[in-house]
Order: sequence, then C-alpha cells, then structure tokens
Amino acid sequence: MIHAKLSRKSKREWMMQDVLMAQRAAFMAELPVPIAVRKDRLKRCIALLVDHGEALCSALSDDFGHRSREQSMITDITASIRGLKHAIHNVDRWARPEKRKLDFPLGLLGARARVEYQPKGVIGVISPWNFPVQLTMGPIGGAFAAGNRVMVKSSEYTPGVAALLEELSPRYFDPTELAFFSGGPEVGKAFAALPFDHLIFTGATAVGRHILHAAADSLTPVTLELGGKSPTIIGRGADIAQASERIALGKMLNAGQICLAPDYLLVPEEKEAAMVDGIRAAASALYPTLLTNPDYTSVVNGRHVTRLKGYLDDARAKGAEVIEVNPANEDFAASNGQKMPLHIVRNVTDDMAVMQDEIFGPILPVKTYREVAEAIDYVNAHDRPLGLYYFGADANEERAVLDRTISGGVTVNDVIFHVSMEDLPFGGIGPSGMGSYHGQDGFRTFSHAKSVYRQPRIDVAKLAGLKPPYGKGAKAAIARDLKK
Repeated sequence: MIHAKLSRKSKREWMMQDVLMAQRAAFMAELPVPIAVRKDRLKRCIALLVDHGEALCSALSDDFGHRSREQSMITDITASIRGLKHAIHNVDRWARPEKRKLDFPLGLLGARARVEYQPKGVIGVISPWNFPVQLTMGPIGGAFAAGNRVMVKSSEYTPGVAALLEELSPRYFDPTELAFFSGGPEVGKAFAALPFDHLIFTGATAVGRHILHAAADSLTPVTLELGGKSPTIIGRGADIAQASERIALGKMLNAGQICLAPDYLLVPEEKEAAMVDGIRAAASALYPTLLTNPDYTSVVNGRHVTRLKGYLDDARAKGAEVIEVNPANEDFAASNGQKMPLHIVRNVTDDMAVMQDEIFGPILPVKTYREVAEAIDYVNAHDRPLGLYYFGADANEERAVLDRTISGGVTVNDVIFHVSMEDLPFGGIGPSGMGSYHGQDGFRTFSHAKSVYRQPRIDVAKLAGLKPPYGKGAKAAIARDLKK
C-alpha cells in the first residue's frame, strides 16, 4: 500500500525532490559560503543574460504572440543585470555582522552581542509569466547574494522562456547550485509543497493563497509578491499633460500586464474630461499604430483576451462609457493576433467586474471625486494595493495621501518607478503580498538573522541575582525593574 502511494508521484516530482536533497547536501558541505563564491554565482547569472539576451527576447515574443524586443531588453534583461550588479557591489557590506547594544552593565563587563546574516539553504522560486526573466532573476540574485542554492518553477504560460532557461542553466551552473523546472499546475503544486528553507511566489492573489496552504505543512517561510488594484490619485494641482503621458506609458507597457500597472484613476470631477483627453492623446502619440507596431506587446493568450473583453462587455451592459484608443482606426476584429488597444472606461460603478478584479491588461477605469478625502476613503475601503500613485503639487495633499493610505509602495508624480529602485524594498501588504525583496531587503529576506551573544568570564548570573538560592540580590534586581 505504501509503495502504491509513493508510485503516484510523477517523475518530475521525484526529480524535484532529488534536486532539493542534493542542493541541501551541497549547501551544508559548503558552509560558510564565501563572499567570493556568492559574487561568482551572481556574475554567472549576468553572463547567461548577456550571452543569451537576444534568444530570451525572441522566446518572450514567441510566448506572447508578440512582445517588443526593446521592452523585453529593458524590463527583463537589463533590469535583471542591474539588480545583479547592485548585489555584487554591495554584498560585502550587507553580509557584515552587526554589533548590537547590551543591557547595562554587561558591555562594561566584557559581554558582546552581534547579528550574523547566515544563508537559509535552498530557496524555491515560483516565477510568473508577465516578466518571466526579471521576476526570476531578481529573487535568484537576492538568494545567491545571501549564500543560498535555488530551485525555480517557471510559468507554464511562457513555455518558450521556461524551456530556454532549463536548457541554458546547466551551461553556467551545476544543478546543485541552480535548477529550473517547468510544467503545469500539478507540478507547481508539488513544487510549492517541497520543504524549502524559503519560498517566494510572484503571481495572482488567488494562487498565492494556494501556495501558502501548500507551504504550511512543511512550515516553509513564504514571501508572496501578489498584485491587486493599484490606484492612481490625480490631485487638483497635477500637471494634466505630464500625468497623462506618464500614466499612458505605464499602463501600456507590456499591454498593461504588470502587477504594478495603474489599475484605475481617481480624478477631481472638473478634471475628468481633460484627463481622458490627455490619456487618449498621449497613448496615440506613444503608439500611433498598434497591430503591426513592433513596440506594442500582445496580450499573452486568447484566454486573457476573452477575460478582458468580458470586462468591457460587463461595463457597457451596466452603463459605462467605453472609449477605445485606436488612433489608426485598425480592424482588431479581423486580426488573428492578441493585440488589444487601450480602453478608457468612464462612469464606472463598483458592481462592474472591471472595478472588482485586477485588470492586468490595457483597460483603464476612471472614477471621479469631489474632495481628495473621498479618494482616500475609496482606496481604504478596498484591499490594500501593491502600488499607489499620486500626481500633484500640493505638499499637504500629498502628505495626506501618504499618511492615510497603506500600500506596498508609492511613486509620486509617476507610476511603477519605485519597483526599479534596487535600494528600495519591493513587496505588498495583505492581499497584495507579504514580505519584500530587492537589494539589501532581498538579502535579508533570504538570510537568517542569527543572534550571537558572548558572555564574559565573570559570573554575570550571580551579580544579577539570577542564581538560587535567591536572596537580597534577586530582590534588588526585581525591585529595580518593577517600576512604572
């Protein structure tokens, strides 16, 4: 009976389990992990990206139906390289032990305390399809800087990239250092259930809940990088032309398939028409054509196209005005591709699906408000977002937005940019995620902060009144602390 149960595991599951055991054994044999070894692994990641950046961009385009080469180079290849170089340049400092203060008078008696950042072991990375290189290499970089080994489960929605990374990785890394696995939901479920020393998942909130459940049995610590509806608040003093261009650029990047894309706008009533016109003009200038434009990316697959069109149909049926931004009047219905123009949706209500689900595509709802307090209250009445954006010139209004809303991160007078700052932590809160990484924060996420206390030769316990039989010393110690 036991053998029959064990045999139900797939070959891929056994392989993942074997690689985990081999990585953990290699990790333990290597301890302590020299900084030079960590830097070498980071440099090999960079070499893989430099040597095969073009091939990865081609695979990304094939997986999406079309994806801009320049966009892939900027967002997936060079963004990854910048993060890896940042880790190489800073890991010596990050890894230094930190001195900590001691209770008086222990320091005077010769005691010492410090925190040492020790690698955890084997890190599991479950990467998404929207930026399948950058959102794989980012966690790998943090894990390697901290001295760990890494196993990656690639997204089944970008099979070309997944297959290429599986092919390329052994040319640069021993499988006991880094290993890639591909496959569908069953493989992902089995991967999440492995007893990693830390697991990081980037993807949808609904899937994140399943990942957390799968990791619970082995008590694996988990970092979840999820998403949600990231709001953009337009203040009354905002530069409408500038805000319009920056929002259009951020919304149409990767055809809106970004966890940090501006999901909806909150605009003063009297500014709505100007804002809508501004975004239409900006989007048209950025992408004067769409169907054959190499700069504009497709929606990843037909299922997501259907989902997005369903949002628009639902909004129209419930009274919204849907504005298609199609400057060249191209016939998308006659196209066999998956490109989709930007759609601005006005007169939205909370019963519309477009205001309930994360959009993850080129659809931009617009809501109006009378006073900025209404906009803040609206944001706070919903799940805490991964990103929040504010455009304006009023310092008090900006401060109110920052102080009275809670989000994973904020960009002021632009969108998305905070994620590209390597020295800022990136992560969500509540339904938009837990934990953070990037830069030093990533190093610490994938490290164990180990307390080390060194006791002096002197009998501290006796001096402090901690030794039985308790007498005057103990009473004095208690009386000393038992005060308001």
